[in-house]
Amino acid sequence: MTSNSQEIIQDVRAQVEQLVDFVTGESARTATADQIERGLFKLLLALGAKLLQLFFVVRSQACSRQPLRTTAGHVLPYHRDTSRDYFSIFGKLSLARPYFYKQGVDTQIPLDAALSLGEDCYSDLLREIAEYLGVYNVYGKGTDILERLLGLKLSTRALQQTIAADAAVVEAYYAQKPPPAPATEAEILVLQADGKGIPLVLDAPTESPVRLGKGEKRGHKKEAVVTTVYTIAAAPRTPEAVVASYFANPPAPPMSATPRSRPQNKHIWATLDGKETALVRLAHQVLQRQGAHICHHVALCDGCEALQSRLAARFPDFSLVLDFIHASEYLWDVANSLFGETAPARLDWMSQQTLRVLSGHTAQVIADFRQLAQARKTTATQRVQLHKSANYFERNLPYMDYPTYLSHGWPIASGVIEGACRHFVKDRCELSGMRWTQPGAENLLRLRAAAENEDWDAYHAYRKQQRHQRLYSSASAQPEPIELQAISLPPTALDSGVSTRKMSYDQLPLVA
Repeated sequence: MTSNSQEIIQDVRAQVEQLVDFVTGESARTATADQIERGLFKLLLALGAKLLQLFFVVRSQACSRQPLRTTAGHVLPYHRDTSRDYFSIFGKLSLARPYFYKQGVDTQIPLDAALSLGEDCYSDLLREIAEYLGVYNVYGKGTDILERLLGLKLSTRALQQTIAADAAVVEAYYAQKPPPAPATEAEILVLQADGKGIPLVLDAPTESPVRLGKGEKRGHKKEAVVTTVYTIAAAPRTPEAVVASYFANPPAPPMSATPRSRPQNKHIWATLDGKETALVRLAHQVLQRQGAHICHHVALCDGCEALQSRLAARFPDFSLVLDFIHASEYLWDVANSLFGETAPARLDWMSQQTLRVLSGHTAQVIADFRQLAQARKTTATQRVQLHKSANYFERNLPYMDYPTYLSHGWPIASGVIEGACRHFVKDRCELSGMRWTQPGAENLLRLRAAAENEDWDAYHAYRKQQRHQRLYSSASAQPEPIELQAISLPPTALDSGVSTRKMSYDQLPLVA
């Protein structure tokens, strides 16, 4: 090794000694646990930077500087060593690599391929941590966390750029991802779709008024179409049982004698590219999940006619079910109009009407609402609400065969998609003052989907493979995961059950 690597090794050994002294020395005897923990963290980051720099130096020294023969048969002479910055979780480092060049022929830097480096200067670990913070927090807060913990100053613009670059591969990842194993699935295949508005910046910037008028906003909303597909086990129940659970006061405990079935292999997605784009992708996901293990096909939706018609056309084998919670809201509107929001009779009336709807008597409920709307004692406001609810039920009557749905054990509430609209879209994209460009929101939602679907690590592994293939025209090496490498190491003095002994620093393995 050259003096450069030897100097780094000496620095590493000195820093290790400093670490030992830090936790055993004189000052440690009066230090608090918090002081030691914080000091150790900073010292370990500095040590990590030295060790990573040593790794780069040794790899650079091991590279041949002899003329390089390309796959096309050209010979490229060694030109010089060229350096590039590398921003890691330990800080900014520099990497020198042999550079092979022949004018008019080609340029190659073999060490970049050997280390599977990307186009930019950010390490994969740093970008994955930053992106994970970004998909769950405002970008500024994510960069603040990085600076507070690691002392790294990453701009929000840089974070947006890495998210945009990596989001471009998410669709390809899901296109090649195999479907869940049938053994992990349940017998009912369920799909759901809904929309949630995202505030966008105005496309054409105009002169901003000093003060907005009443109802004016500095942006507008565009609908993100949220979709989900999952399987669930059948849970037959009676209308009476549903009403008893729905109106329980206090609410029934979540775990009853029969454990509630839960969605299996849930996959959620959101896009601002429109309903057709969202449903085309949903159809691909549904096709992957088909098989002999699927006994029922259910599509849950609210009363949006545009969405219902598209679901019915694209998924003719699915039974379209009107979300019971949306239907119930129309009953609540009538109850509030007739009795007021505090009248004790309102709850009894709601319980009775809900049981009628769940028992298959919705047509009679519609007729009763129409008749009550004609009564003399009915006010104009009540009449409007009665007709509004009656019209909603009448239009959705084909999708309200709840007795059949319940007897089959199907889900009748779209809580999964409602929850996705809230936590997947609203909780990240509609914080106070937020305005998005459409590409920016789309990029975020794609990476957020990888995180929410628990595909984060697998997606980034795929992304790195694809990047290596694109940049270096070869498959990247897939080493054994670092956890397994550590497990397979020979026993050391740190292993439990092994007597401790002092080890000289000369015995420490530095680089293989």
